[in-house]
Order: sequence, then structure tokens, then C-alpha cells
Amino acid sequence: MNAGVVEKGRAAWPDFIRKEFDANQFNGRVGTQLLSETERVRVWEIRLAPGERIGFHRHVLDYFWTAVTPGRARSHAEDGTIVEAIYSAGETRHFVYGKGEYKIHDLENVGEADLWFTTVEFLDSSNKALELDR
Repeated sequence: MNAGVVEKGRAAWPDFIRKEFDANQFNGRVGTQLLSETERVRVWEIRLAPGERIGFHRHVLDYFWTAVTPGRARSHAEDGTIVEAIYSAGETRHFVYGKGEYKIHDLENVGEADLWFTTVEFLDSSNKALELDR
């Protein structure tokens, strides 16, 4: 993943982004579709056409994602940082969160082709899984 910080500070965020962050900072839906859930894992898909985005969500569980397709995305993080990243097909990243740790962000496809990820969350992590609106 080739990534770079575009801006820092929420002052650069458009109003709708700030409002969405406030409304969704405890959203546990980390993908666009929950494909499978067992007592051990949740498997998510994220598929975004150019210009589409998945709104703010909170990661509290250990997880990994794999980029199924190459692409380019922009993400707003809780600390106000705006990051743009370029992903390669097959690229995978792993994340581990200690008790009380988390990450809140959104993801927007700013590329010219569909962006597709598979994300797997581990339910036996240090933190309790967030409830999902079904």
C-alpha cells in the first residue's frame, strides 16, 4: 500500500463528514455486506464503485483485510487526518487492538475502477464485538 497524508485536522472536513462522524462513531459495520458470521469470525465485503464510500465505522476487533482489486481510496480518521492510498490486488494488512483500543474511519473510492476488499474480524479479540444493526 502506498499511502500519504493529504491533510490533518477536522477543520478540512466538509460539514457532512463531521456530522456523519458524530452520528456513526460507534458503528460496528466495517463492510458493505456481512458475508458470514460464526462464533469465531465475521467476514465482510467492501465493494465501492468510483465515487462511492462506506461511512464511518469503528474497528475494535483484531482483523485483516485483503484487496481483491487494485485501486485508490481516501479515508478520514478520527484524529482528523485525511489519507489517500493506492492498493494492489492481493495486498493484505493485519491489525491488532488491545483492551480499549480502536480505530474510526471511513473509506471512499477515489479511483477509476471498482474497489473491492474482503475483511475478516476475529471475535475472540481483547475487546467485545460491537452490536450490529441487522
